[in-house]
Amino acid sequence: MNIQLKKGLLDVCVLTSLSKVDSYGYKMIEDIGKHIEISESTLYPILKRLELSDCLETYKEEHNGRLRKYYRITEIGKQRLEEFREEWKKLEKAFKYVLGGKNEKEWIS
Repeated sequence: MNIQLKKGLLDVCVLTSLSKVDSYGYKMIEDIGKHIEISESTLYPILKRLELSDCLETYKEEHNGRLRKYYRITEIGKQRLEEFREEWKKLEKAFKYVLGGKNEKEWIS
């Protein structure tokens, strides 16, 4: 998969995961990893970038005597996720056309 495409897709996967429930890094790797390959060295820069762009916020809670950092999607993050979903609907028609699933008239409309 193209690295730039995967990078953008992983951002959206993180936002999607957090739109369901607040989570922490290891759990997100487990959850997202069921759908697309992701590692710690990939996830944490994404989390930092999304936090710096105000799509995520963090908080800490104690777990087994240690503080665990949790991530929560913000309204900006929800908006970005919705924008992606709208854009995906448009791109889906093009993908179907390229893959031979739709005729050109449906693709253009």
